Amino acid sequence: MLVGLLALTVTAAFAGAAIYISVAEQPARLRLDDRALLQEWQPAYKRGAAMQASIAVVACVLGVVAWWQTGSLAYLVGAVLIILPWPWTLIAMMPTNRSLEAMDAAATNPQARALIVKWGNLHLVRVALGVLAALAFLWGGV
Repeated sequence: MLVGLLALTVTAAFAGAAIYISVAEQPARLRLDDRALLQEWQPAYKRGAAMQASIAVVACVLGVVAWWQTGSLAYLVGAVLIILPWPWTLIAMMPTNRSLEAMDAAATNPQARALIVKWGNLHLVRVALGVLAALAFLWGGV
């Protein structure tokens, strides 16, 4: 079924981007000094948030359509899992995000490193949700 395959593909893109952030971008940024660390995180977060949020919405809609067309519970589970990063971000991550966004990137912010480390740990939940959603969509296509 084409819609289910599209849901899987878009979700895999979300999961891949989330994994990349956790295994490549976050470790690389943590090697920067405190000022450069925040200067890198702020624009990277804005771009990444817009990208991942839109991918999650598209994947969720595709998953719901696939569930509606097939009646397979796996597609509904995948749709729920891929949209869960939204409430996770709004409820658990937003206080950290807002603190980091409010900091002056031109100044030295000693607390920025600890908050970016915390952010990276919180981001791992988004990785897990993306991977689980992809597995659910894969299960739906079997």
